Amino acid sequence: MSRLYYVVLFFICSATAVATTCQHQRVKVQVLGSGGPELSDGRASSSYLIWLDNKGVVLIDAGAGSSLNYEKSGAELVDLQMIAFTHFHVDHSADFPAFIKAFYFTERTQNLLVFGPEGNHFMPSASEFTNRLLGSRGAYAYLNDYLNKEAASPFKIISQNIAGVKRRPEAVYASHSIALFAIPVHHGSLPALAWRVELAGCAISFSGDMSNRYQTLVKLAQQTDILIAHNAIPETMQGAGRALHMPPSEIGKIARQAGVKKLILSHRMRRTLGKEQISSRFIKQAYQGPLVYANDMDVFSP
Repeated sequence: MSRLYYVVLFFICSATAVATTCQHQRVKVQVLGSGGPELSDGRASSSYLIWLDNKGVVLIDAGAGSSLNYEKSGAELVDLQMIAFTHFHVDHSADFPAFIKAFYFTERTQNLLVFGPEGNHFMPSASEFTNRLLGSRGAYAYLNDYLNKEAASPFKIISQNIAGVKRRPEAVYASHSIALFAIPVHHGSLPALAWRVELAGCAISFSGDMSNRYQTLVKLAQQTDILIAHNAIPETMQGAGRALHMPPSEIGKIARQAGVKKLILSHRMRRTLGKEQISSRFIKQAYQGPLVYANDMDVFSP
């Protein structure tokens, strides 16, 4: 389908979501991983599960430890409709094969949709990532039946690469109950995406790891009920960390400009843990709305 179709679809779905009152009681987002790549922070790596009518339907990222917390959440794998990756750093994707293997022990028959950014010389695309793990010559080739169209399997994995050429929201998926949107964000040389999920009249947005060099997140997160932003660096950090991530002051500006209704900070690393008070001070210079610091297994309603 043409890109024009997707752009039109974005505004149609967004207009519908704005016109419909958020049905708070039907929607929640659960933090399966609130940490980063460290193994010394006592946290699983980045992952978020969106629930609709008591079913976990959308997974954003699958960092290390997220599959165990998925089990703890009580969600059923047969209900999961899609996984959307912000990018393919280890702390956002390492548990993906664990989820795929776990499907074998369920009655799942519905295809699994996997979305992620296009690749470049540095990182694979979503389809390449999936194939390098599960393809016939992949690291876990014994799971290839889920990719091989000729093989008998109860369901297939359907991957879609999201281009990041034009820095505007793109409608990626729409059904009668869920709409999914993406926009490219800057995370160094890696292709990376921010995501917005709309369901039951509510909108939940995810920054992923990003600096604000592209200034795109504010476009995607307009009037979102929840923005989960990554608090990976303190305000004073410079160098590579600052080039890859948003400081608290930048998060606050984006939240204000987008009219975010609730701001949740996640991807909390040792360099930001214990600095919540000062980080909040920088954020609140621009954003006066509700602000919460996430921990593993926290559940938030719009």
